[in-house]
Amino acid sequence: MHKFIALLRGINVSGQKKIIMSELKTMIEKLGFENVLTYIQSGNVIFEHTSNHPEQFKNTLRIALEEKYGFSVYIDVLRVGEIRKIYIDLPFDNIDLNADGSKVIVCFLSDKPEAESLSLLKEFLTPREELISLDKVLYLHCPEGSGKSKVSNAVIERKLNVSSTARNLKTVAKLCELSKD
Repeated sequence: MHKFIALLRGINVSGQKKIIMSELKTMIEKLGFENVLTYIQSGNVIFEHTSNHPEQFKNTLRIALEEKYGFSVYIDVLRVGEIRKIYIDLPFDNIDLNADGSKVIVCFLSDKPEAESLSLLKEFLTPREELISLDKVLYLHCPEGSGKSKVSNAVIERKLNVSSTARNLKTVAKLCELSKD
């Protein structure tokens, strides 16, 4: 069995695209995924499958969600080892998970961004914010809090011409913990 984490973008935000996690869990189990676990209401799903094809799972989940709920959302599916590496590779020094975990945002991108696009995105940063791109992941440190940042997920998608879903560092850490064997 192979273990994966699915990250659904933009569900249960301000009453939009509502999905009850227990219903999502049941739906995913009916699709043949095993040991399904959801974490908080923002669309984090840990599951196992005999196949090792995350791209195929994205499509399967997207179609099932459209059929059941009538809307589409961006979904990223990562192998557990990938999300652990993303967490370990955090490029910022002196980040305390308890104090700063909600001020560091990890953005999971559909494609690796172009250098020119990243330059355009960095124009939105405040002087204290940091943005680092590693392959298909953006790390954003917002010392004043992510709610005060001008670098929203919508801005990221527009400037980089990618699809994206974001989680704060505390959530990424918890997903790593919950997905341990």
